[in-house]
Amino acid sequence: MDIAGFTKEGNWYKGNIHCHTTNSDGCLTPEEVVKIYKDQGYSFLAISDHDLYSDYRKKLNSPEFILLPAIEATAVLYKDREKTERLCLHHIHGILGTEEMERNAKKGTFSHLEKYPPREYYGTWDGGKVGQELQQDLEDHGCITVYNHPVWSRVKEEEFTEIQGLTGLEIYNYGTVNESGTGFDTIHWDIMLRRGVRINGTASDDNHNDGIVEDSFGGYIVVKAESLEHEKIIQAILKGNYYSSTGPEIYDWGIKDNIAYVECSQVARVNFMAGNYINAGGTRILKSQQKPVMRAEFPLKGNEQYIRVECIDQYGRTAWSNPIFLS
Repeated sequence: MDIAGFTKEGNWYKGNIHCHTTNSDGCLTPEEVVKIYKDQGYSFLAISDHDLYSDYRKKLNSPEFILLPAIEATAVLYKDREKTERLCLHHIHGILGTEEMERNAKKGTFSHLEKYPPREYYGTWDGGKVGQELQQDLEDHGCITVYNHPVWSRVKEEEFTEIQGLTGLEIYNYGTVNESGTGFDTIHWDIMLRRGVRINGTASDDNHNDGIVEDSFGGYIVVKAESLEHEKIIQAILKGNYYSSTGPEIYDWGIKDNIAYVECSQVARVNFMAGNYINAGGTRILKSQQKPVMRAEFPLKGNEQYIRVECIDQYGRTAWSNPIFLS
């Protein structure tokens, strides 16, 4: 069995798909966030302000840096009608999809700076139904959808893992990791994958740049695409032709002669995460006096449902591949 984790052709482009500006509760203007990310070597950015769709492509795109039009849409459950506490919420990204998705958008595409009022509930709600309706509405507006920071959002497992149509699950959110340790979640990703849900993972910043916590340049995706164009980047995201990271790099990975392998920057361990039986997968760990791991292999038994890799350096920084499905 031979399956490539990435396409052979293409260039690597680093991007952050979760970003806030002064248009919502961020502290930097769109122009300022573009500058700081461009200066840090990023190639694309999705400005995803709360309940406000923005499309800055005409104003801020350049040959070396592009904007992905986006919104972070909200459905929130309040304790009471006085809104004394938020009990839990759904934050779902809508990122403008492919040209075909735009043409087929049942409700048409959003316009620049179009407001999208949050869906508000009080006391109780059917969280799964609410989440599905929000996802579907974003899809009907021509967007791909990513479910953001579920641990931070305090939603129950069944309220988000059963939402259909999601492109991705945010498995790492740098801002909420630093705010309250609630931005990391690969457990529910594997739960979904074990159920046969074909969903990719994403890492992002969720930067507000308010100075309270460090929330920039710590979570991102690196996409392999033919060129730095909206259509090509979105197509690559939909295909899972990228990896997520907080630091390490993944150069190549896949399956060759029934052996899963990965080539990466220097790390201390590699996890081959697999489903769907007890003891599936395996770990390759740097031992004392050995050189850092830059290539790891894992022979497949043949009954794995899927496999993905995690490359972790000595500081705990991680790079995650998307899954290869084997059944």
